[in-house]
Amino acid sequence: MPAQISAPSKVTSPYLLAGSQLIFNIGFYAVVPFLAIYLRDDLLLSGSLIGLIIGLRTFSQQGMFLLGGALSDRFGARIIILCGCVVRISGYLLLAFGGELLPVVLGACLTGVGGALFSPSIETLLAKAGTQSEKAGKRSRAEWFALFAICGELGTVLGPLLGSLLAGFGFQRVALAGAGVFVVALLVLFFCLPGGNGKTETLHVLPWWKTFRKPRFVAFMVAYSAYLFSYNQLYLALPVELSRSGSSEKTLGPLFMLASVLIITLQMPLARLARRVGAARMLPLGFALLAASFISVALFAATPAPENWQRYVPAACMVTLLTLGQMLIVPVGKDLVPWFADNQNLGAHYGALASMGGVTVLVGNFLLGGQLDNALTPSAAASVAWLWLALIPLLSALAMIFICRPMAQHAGR
Repeated sequence: MPAQISAPSKVTSPYLLAGSQLIFNIGFYAVVPFLAIYLRDDLLLSGSLIGLIIGLRTFSQQGMFLLGGALSDRFGARIIILCGCVVRISGYLLLAFGGELLPVVLGACLTGVGGALFSPSIETLLAKAGTQSEKAGKRSRAEWFALFAICGELGTVLGPLLGSLLAGFGFQRVALAGAGVFVVALLVLFFCLPGGNGKTETLHVLPWWKTFRKPRFVAFMVAYSAYLFSYNQLYLALPVELSRSGSSEKTLGPLFMLASVLIITLQMPLARLARRVGAARMLPLGFALLAASFISVALFAATPAPENWQRYVPAACMVTLLTLGQMLIVPVGKDLVPWFADNQNLGAHYGALASMGGVTVLVGNFLLGGQLDNALTPSAAASVAWLWLALIPLLSALAMIFICRPMAQHAGR
């Protein structure tokens, strides 16, 4: 029998949730991009050990999303969000004062666990708030997720700026600043998130593993995970293309800025377009754009790069198409989760979706990462590597046509 718990019926302000995402990303990106530098220059760790610690931090977040979402369903989003803030603050304090390997590893993992706790909970509350907004004839749920993405992207831009301003004073100051950001977030959310003192409604909370007994949702998770794998290639495959073209790694900065500008300026218009066109068309198109981003590099990979500005064209095409595809996929995909979940166990569903993406990135990078070694120099094999990368989102585009067919039929009726 499903467990029954009482939860506040008051809907959280979606502006508060979007603002929280902005603050969370500022606090995260002010610290984590500088962690590897601290491990190498201050703790004098080897490259392999640094990679292991960074990997553990990532896995402790992506791998724990399902648990965080299930806890949110069971105990309520508010308490899990607040706990996530406390855990991340603890992680940052360990990074600031640890000074030795074991405390630093534990601190890095705690920063990931903290994110795994509050992220599915925030998305659950946003889905509920977006549903109410849509029923009231206001902004749609997908548009709220689009605004959420914009705020997150602003955080990814502002966070490193904060970290770089403090980097000259040492990593301890950077980590303490990150902890301070999350202390502020903790206080604001403690007083602003609805508590349990109002009217309540009974929720039927199913065991988290019921999430995986819905074949269509499982198929959706697998197909959707190609998005995270593809977008992760900005960190793995894009530097390979820059090396092939003879470009400096300093080019990464302007390219990432290009992605941020596209998201901040185009995310809301594309979300409104998706509302008119429908998920059954937008999701296949979004994944097709991801595939096209890799194909655009494959077209140039076999030939030597020119010496002028044209050497940057493949990388710019890749970043632009990847970002456009992401903007079509993410708000629409997260908007569909309540439809698959029948508005029950939203935390577990959002957590499972994120964890599946993490597993796909881990497995996909392991299987195809070696192919990218062939793409470092112009050759026919270089094109093959990029075509392998394009195949994964292309398969997802085809899968989404069939997965979303019931939605199209429902819209038609």
